[in-house]
Amino acid sequence: MIEDFRIEIPQDAVDDLRDRLERVRWPRSLPADGWDRGVPVAYFQRVVADWLSYDWRLWEARLNEFPQFTTRIDDQTIHFLHVRSPEPDALPLILTHGWPGSVAEFLDILGPLTDPRSHGADPRDAFHVVAPSVPGHGFSVPLEQPGWNHLRIARAWSTLMSTLGYTQYGAQGGDTGSVVSPLLGRIDPDHVVGVHINGGLAYPAARPGDFDNLTDTDQAKLAAAKEILATGTGYAEVQSTKPQTVSFGLSDSPVGQLAWILEKFHDWTDPARELPEDAVALGHILTDVSIYWFTNTSATSANLYYENRQAPDESHPSTVPTAVAIFPTDPAMRHIVARDHNITQWHEYPRGGHFAALEVSDLLVDDIRAFFRSIR
Repeated sequence: MIEDFRIEIPQDAVDDLRDRLERVRWPRSLPADGWDRGVPVAYFQRVVADWLSYDWRLWEARLNEFPQFTTRIDDQTIHFLHVRSPEPDALPLILTHGWPGSVAEFLDILGPLTDPRSHGADPRDAFHVVAPSVPGHGFSVPLEQPGWNHLRIARAWSTLMSTLGYTQYGAQGGDTGSVVSPLLGRIDPDHVVGVHINGGLAYPAARPGDFDNLTDTDQAKLAAAKEILATGTGYAEVQSTKPQTVSFGLSDSPVGQLAWILEKFHDWTDPARELPEDAVALGHILTDVSIYWFTNTSATSANLYYENRQAPDESHPSTVPTAVAIFPTDPAMRHIVARDHNITQWHEYPRGGHFAALEVSDLLVDDIRAFFRSIR
């Protein structure tokens, strides 16, 4: 059964958030208050002041402009946007977000993808878009069972698309979606016509000789990947080993939740941008954090890291045509990625970052259109 859904956060929850933001106990900081130790206190105080003046109802209404639904799959409530194109021959496309993302990160691309004619593009590039909230994230709550790893999510997405009556469709995603979307192609190759991914942060899994004779571009990727491995994976170690423990602070303190996520918007966005809001509008960032706060999903979203650490490796090379869009924070190298993916399109861009749908929606939309245009 599919049921209509609207986001309607109770007013007392909105008031409680404001009350907590007005009573922050700030941590002590060292005189050298830079990003190398985490989010700087002085900068963060300005962001919290902006959160106090932020209008959740405005963004809630913007999200509710798009049709939303819930259904039950594998004993789990699944929330999803389902935005049908006015073009009758549109290709169904399922979008998958990651952590610390949500379906809100697709706000700027839903219109161009579903209605290219109204956005000055070719109507033949239209999509019917399905954008689920990953179980334990956003409004796919509560997380009712353990075991929701990448593969189980991919199986749920296959069921969802079948339930919606889509027999041929594409899959796209970044972060978690850059793993789930290819898995969807592997388990459902008769129905998935193509996979488009961006935003992978994984350190390249190398074999002897993989890093010999690298181009200058790939040398720079390797150096960046080593830096991420050395200083940027602490959050993942915590979330993949003790997700419940860290959640007590994040669930009780909105500024704790904000800092936990804001650090990633600093580290993972376009390195040419100094501050997170230079890459992604602050309203988008605060909307994303607000969704995590209002749905109290710090623990259940972190649980995905735990599940994937425990899950056996069941991957195998895919035969489904796959496109990879690389932005400056992505360390992926084609000769390594090609082992597991049937790459038919590979584009590298000089701007943007991990949150491509928010940072460079124009580049991402054009890349998605170009890829699926060749296989429709």
